[in-house]
Amino acid sequence: MDAANMQVDLSAPDDIALADRMKHGQDRIRHELRKLIIGQDEVLQQVLLSLFVGGNSLIIGVPGLAKTLLIHTLARVVDLKFARIQFTPDLMPSDITGTDIIQEDPATGRRQMVFAPGPIFTNILLADEINRTPPKTQSALLEAMQEHRVTIQGRTYTLEEPFYVFATQNPIELEGTYPLPEAQLDRFMFHIVIEHPPEDEEYEVVRTTTAVLDPQFERTVNGEDLIAFKRLVRRVPVAEPVMRYALALVRASRPKSPGASDVVKKWVSFGASVRAAQYLVLAAKARALTSGRYHVTFDDIRALAHPVLRHRVLINFHAQSEGMTSDMIVDRLLESVPTPRSGM
Repeated sequence: MDAANMQVDLSAPDDIALADRMKHGQDRIRHELRKLIIGQDEVLQQVLLSLFVGGNSLIIGVPGLAKTLLIHTLARVVDLKFARIQFTPDLMPSDITGTDIIQEDPATGRRQMVFAPGPIFTNILLADEINRTPPKTQSALLEAMQEHRVTIQGRTYTLEEPFYVFATQNPIELEGTYPLPEAQLDRFMFHIVIEHPPEDEEYEVVRTTTAVLDPQFERTVNGEDLIAFKRLVRRVPVAEPVMRYALALVRASRPKSPGASDVVKKWVSFGASVRAAQYLVLAAKARALTSGRYHVTFDDIRALAHPVLRHRVLINFHAQSEGMTSDMIVDRLLESVPTPRSGM
C-alpha cells in the first residue's frame, strides 16, 4: 500500500474512537429529534448525512410536513446558531448578507461606515421557500454555500464553521416562484423529499402536537464534533470498483456520454455534474461510518443515488409530457449501470 493510501487507513485508536463517537452521535441526535419529529426515517438520515459531510440540502414537501420544525429542532439539538430567512419577491441580497451602515461614534461624534452582518452569519441557515425570491437574491447564497464566505462592497467575510444551508420549497405552488438556477441546484448535496407519513405516524403527529409539548433536549454533539466528523468522513477508504461505480452512474446520466442509454438520450436534457460524483462518494462514506463500517459498499452508493442525482438530472419537455420524472430516470440508471464484478 502506498503512502497516499496509508493516510486514509482508519486503524489508529483515535480514529476508531472518533468513528464510534460519530455513530453514537447520530443515534443520540435521532433520539432527541424524535421528541418532536415523528417518523420520516429516511429524511432524518439524509439530513444527518448532510451535517456529517458538511453539505447543504434542499428539502421539498407540501406545507405542514414539519420542514422548518425539523431544521430548527436540529439546530437546538446540536447547539448551533440558527437563522431563518423567509424568502419573498421583495427580498434583497443585502437582506441576506448584510450591508454597510453609517454609525456615529458617541465619543468623537464622527460618522463612519460599519458593517452590519446579515442572517447568513450563523451556523445553520434555513432558506424558507427559497424559490419565492428572484435569481438575483438567490445568487447571494452561492458564495456562502460553496466557499463559506461572503463578499460585500469588495470586502470578504469568512463565515463561522460549521456552516450549513437548508433550503425548502413547496412543490405545488408555481405562481410567484422563480426556479433555482442549475448552478445553485448543483451546490445542494441532497434533494430531500418529504412525503405525507403513513396513517399510524400521522395519528401520532396529531396526538402529540395537540397536547402540551415542551421537550428538553440533551446536547451530546456540538459544532466542534461536526467539524471533526467532516474531516474523518473524507479519510474513509473507498475501493476503486466502488468509486468507479459511483462515477459510472453519474456519467450514464449525461445524454452526450458514450455510455448513455436510449432512455437518457431521449428524456434527459442535461445530466449530473462532477460535483454529483463527489457528493455521492462523500455521502456514501458518511453512511458507512454511521452504519458502523470503515469502508464503502455498492449498497451505500445505490442507497444515496436518488437524493444526490434527482435535482441534477434535468428532464426535457418530452419526458414531462410522458409523465417521466427525474426519480424514474435514476431508477433506470440503477437498473442499467452494471456493478463491477471485482471489489466489494
